[in-house]
Amino acid sequence: MEVSNLQRITFNPEVMGGKPCIRGTRVTVGAVLGLVASGASREEILKIYPYLQETDIIAALHYAVWRAEERELPLVAS
Repeated sequence: MEVSNLQRITFNPEVMGGKPCIRGTRVTVGAVLGLVASGASREEILKIYPYLQETDIIAALHYAVWRAEERELPLVAS
C-alpha cells in the first residue's frame, strides 16, 4: 500500500464531524466505501462525485484496509 494514497484522506473536526474525507472535500470515506459495497463501479462513483479522481476511490479502499488491520493494545502500567 502506498503511503501517498493515505495522504489523500483528510480529517478536519469542522468538516463532516471529523470523519475521514477525500482530500479537502465533504465526501467521506464511508460514503465511497458504501457505494463500492453496494456494487457501484468506479465509473458510477465518478459520475456521482465528478470532482473525485479514480485515485481517490483507491485511497478510500486503502484507508479501509489500513483501519481494518489496525490493532489496539491495552497499555500496561510499568
